[in-house]
Amino acid sequence: MAEIKFGTDGWRGVIADDFTFANVARVAQAAADHWTALAPAGTERRIVVGYDRRFLSAEFARLTAEVLAGNDFEVILTPEPTPTPCVSFAVKGMRAAGGVMITASHNPPRFNGFKLKASFGGSADTTECQAVEALLDHSPVRQLALAEAVKQRRVRLKDVRPAHFAAIKRLVDFPLIARAGLRVGHDALFGVGAGCFEQLLAGTSCHVTTFNGANDPLFGGINPEPLAKNYVLGAAQLRRHPQDICLVTDGDSDRLGAMDGRGGAFTNQQVIALLLHHLVRNRGRCGRVVKTINTTAMLDRMCAAWGLPLTEVSIGFKYIAAEMLRGDVLYGAEESGSIGFGGHIPERDGLAAGLFLLELLAVERVPARRILARLEKEFGPHRYGRVDAVFPLEQRAALMERLTANPPTRLGRSPVIAVKTFDGVKFEAADGSWLGLRGSGTESVLRIYAEAPSDAALARLLRQGVQLSRRGAVI
Repeated sequence: MAEIKFGTDGWRGVIADDFTFANVARVAQAAADHWTALAPAGTERRIVVGYDRRFLSAEFARLTAEVLAGNDFEVILTPEPTPTPCVSFAVKGMRAAGGVMITASHNPPRFNGFKLKASFGGSADTTECQAVEALLDHSPVRQLALAEAVKQRRVRLKDVRPAHFAAIKRLVDFPLIARAGLRVGHDALFGVGAGCFEQLLAGTSCHVTTFNGANDPLFGGINPEPLAKNYVLGAAQLRRHPQDICLVTDGDSDRLGAMDGRGGAFTNQQVIALLLHHLVRNRGRCGRVVKTINTTAMLDRMCAAWGLPLTEVSIGFKYIAAEMLRGDVLYGAEESGSIGFGGHIPERDGLAAGLFLLELLAVERVPARRILARLEKEFGPHRYGRVDAVFPLEQRAALMERLTANPPTRLGRSPVIAVKTFDGVKFEAADGSWLGLRGSGTESVLRIYAEAPSDAALARLLRQGVQLSRRGAVI
């Protein structure tokens, strides 16, 4: 039996290697055992199951539904590929004990995944994931064929998107967006979000053009992750068909990136800063801001200027969700483009973030580039980059120990003033620049993050990070 380990957001594996029907059935049975033994208070014996556009996702989701039905759960199964935020919203709204989303999110096409959703609508935390892991092979797989499960009403096919779409329209000033007349591009990166903004803005004065919306499990040869290197196809289309803004969603639409109307990429950090600016200055909101350790330091400066409490947590939106569940959180964000909002589900939501970005443009009536330029003039330029380096897994812990014990004294020309080690290692310099190294929770790579006041300084920092990663490593 293959070993199954949960990462930062559920279990992911290579299709037909470790992500097989037999292993999915094992995980589904363990999840059923967990929810049977520890049903959250106030929930029904009900599980929501959704899936994305990846190879065999529909079949893996149906198998999951069959196993849950075989364990006497009522299963709400989406009838077609569905964005993760819609499934998360349905879990909470339908008082389900939990949820399962079959997706590998932004990972390459050969991967698929089994995301566990907790009853509150967010990603299951580490404790819950470990509890499911501990129950693997505890019970034999019990399965009820889908046709029979539907006949017995143990499985119901239900489109959960309308309820979520209605909720995020209430979250923003939708009438303002509706009359703004924006030309909205949407690069779906061949993911499950294709068509969502067309549906959300149907009947308004806005016009939506979807790019790369075909159902292609190979994602057009790119990774469905909102990073500039994956925007080549969309950027070329935008140069031919300019828009006011182009929203970018990842493979399962829980992350948001953006391009300007002619294909110039915004970093996810810039999008995160733009949205916080909008919430505070245009909407007059206040509250605690939560960010992961690898998210832009511009948020630190903005929060300090506006008197907003800022909490820094480990990488993985489940850590932001835990803070949101404690209350008083206005906004949560992590480097990957994962953004969550107070008053909504404690979960990242790329579709809600997209509507808030449109609301920003509807309010200010100037290009996003101009708004960002104002923020950089006020809070300083922040140039952000990331390198994904191949690194032996068995040497990762030793590398972190070496860097913690022997940190660099300077980042570029600026002295190091702080070292944080609660998730990988992060070095902070006196000039506000920083460098972080951390192993991916879902892939066999070492991520090197950096932020500096200029492109040249950023390039030097990333080179320094690569050099640090190679000290004593056998690659």
